[in-house]
Amino acid sequence: MMDSPTYRVLLIEDDESLAVAVAGLMKDAGYGVDVCDDGPTGTKSALSGDYDLVILDLMLPRRNGFSVCSDIRAAGITIPIVVLTAKDGELDEIECLELGADDFIRKPFDSTVLLARVNALMRRHGRGESRVLVVGAVSLDPVRRRVAAPGVEATLTPREFRLLEYLMERTDRVIHKSELLEQIWGEDFEGDPNVVEVYIGYLRRKLETPTQGLIRTIRGVGYQFTSPR
Repeated sequence: MMDSPTYRVLLIEDDESLAVAVAGLMKDAGYGVDVCDDGPTGTKSALSGDYDLVILDLMLPRRNGFSVCSDIRAAGITIPIVVLTAKDGELDEIECLELGADDFIRKPFDSTVLLARVNALMRRHGRGESRVLVVGAVSLDPVRRRVAAPGVEATLTPREFRLLEYLMERTDRVIHKSELLEQIWGEDFEGDPNVVEVYIGYLRRKLETPTQGLIRTIRGVGYQFTSPR
């Protein structure tokens, strides 16, 4: 069971049996849970601002999960969103993450995996938490989703943000590319592993200056976020 206070979860899922199972799992773990079974109702509930996390199905009646996710983020609501879907396609995952989802889990899934990911997100985004990461002149605020570097406040996609946060939390440690693939793209990722290099390139263009390199490439191994000496 979770310690007090109880976090409130909004589950937007039209499969009644799955909704009952997921709601039961969350309640057993100490979360308060409300369930909506269509897109418009789920959107209205999410915009009420009374929840700490949303678990969102993609294939919903009357309004799909992509639109729901987009509306939540457009309203400036920064609570974590975990997407559940039976759809099998990397493009769907990319679209969800670009719209602002924090995690993406394909059905069928192991209940322990879902609960572990939810718990991890709540540790990072706990209500009232302000755990700003600062390394040298770079700061990352996981709650407000803001990144500031010398002379710029960078606008990062959700995937870029997760990658940078993972690197900054392990400053000066050399991180293997396979670890980044597993932790940021997921164990079931079957795309091109060179996607890591692509996203490292995105971060460098947005954060680095010609005189200040932040992310080192350790050839044949991986990457290292470096702190100033």
